[in-house]
Amino acid sequence: MGGVGAALRRAACGAGLNQRRDFSWLTQWFSKAPAKAVVAQKTPIKVELVAGTTYRWCVCGRSKKQPFCDGSHFFQRTGLAPLKFKVQETRTASLCTCKATQRPPYCDGTHKSERVQKAEVGSPL
Repeated sequence: MGGVGAALRRAACGAGLNQRRDFSWLTQWFSKAPAKAVVAQKTPIKVELVAGTTYRWCVCGRSKKQPFCDGSHFFQRTGLAPLKFKVQETRTASLCTCKATQRPPYCDGTHKSERVQKAEVGSPL
């Protein structure tokens, strides 16, 4: 049975047929280069983070549930994905919504910069 099973696995995988699988249809769903994040807001959002809970911080800036992900990155085909994080202790934190922080998902004050303040909400930096 080992010989027959191995032959079936090779046939199922296309081994020996010199064929490459065509995944070009995926390009309609996943862009080759990720889109740039857009400014969701110009001030951080204070949230109560609960110990042991996993959160998904919106990286793309397109979520309607800021600062958390609502799946907009996928439906708008940005090529971006949320940042998953878990906190060890319950605390209040300021989460970035300008998407320019150097300490994601936490605000580092970058929203106060001239570059962010001059940008329009919904536009990339």
